[in-house]
Amino acid sequence: MTTRKTKAKPETEFPRLALHDLKPPRGSHRARIRKGRGPGSGIGKTAGRGGKGQTARAGKKIRPGFEGGQMPLIRRIPKRGFTNPFKQEAQVVNVRHLGFLAEGVEITPETLFGAGLVRRPDQPIKLLGMGEVAGRRFVVKGVAVSARAKSKIEQAGGTIE
Repeated sequence: MTTRKTKAKPETEFPRLALHDLKPPRGSHRARIRKGRGPGSGIGKTAGRGGKGQTARAGKKIRPGFEGGQMPLIRRIPKRGFTNPFKQEAQVVNVRHLGFLAEGVEITPETLFGAGLVRRPDQPIKLLGMGEVAGRRFVVKGVAVSARAKSKIEQAGGTIE
C-alpha cells in the first residue's frame, strides 16, 4: 500500500479584509455621555453643573479673575515701578565661546550669528567675561563689551573698536 502525500495549504493565508469587517480594538471606544437624561444616566437632573447660581445657567461666561463683584485681587495689591515695553534684552556671549572662532577674526554681530552664538544679528549683543580667551587675538566691532571681557581680550592682544 502506498501512501499519498497531500499538499498542505500555506499558513500565511489571511481572511479577506472588507470595510464591514473592521472593528475598533476592545475598550478603545466608550459611549458618549448623555447629560440631563434622568437619574438612570448618572448625570441627570443638574447634569454635572452642581446646584443653582451663575455657573449653573446657560451661557455662563465669567472672565478669569472675576470675584463676584468683589474688588479683584489684581486691583487690591499695590502697584509699583514701571515696565518699559520697548526694552531690548542683550544677547549674551561669554569670552570662552570665542574659542569656536578662528584666531584674528573680526568679531561682529554677523560673525557671531554665523558661528551660531547668537540668534539674531540685528538685536543688541554683549560680550561677558566668563572663561578664558586662550591666548587668541580678536578685533571686536559693533558689540557691547563688559569691563572684565574687555580686560581679558586686551590682555590676549586683541582690540575693541
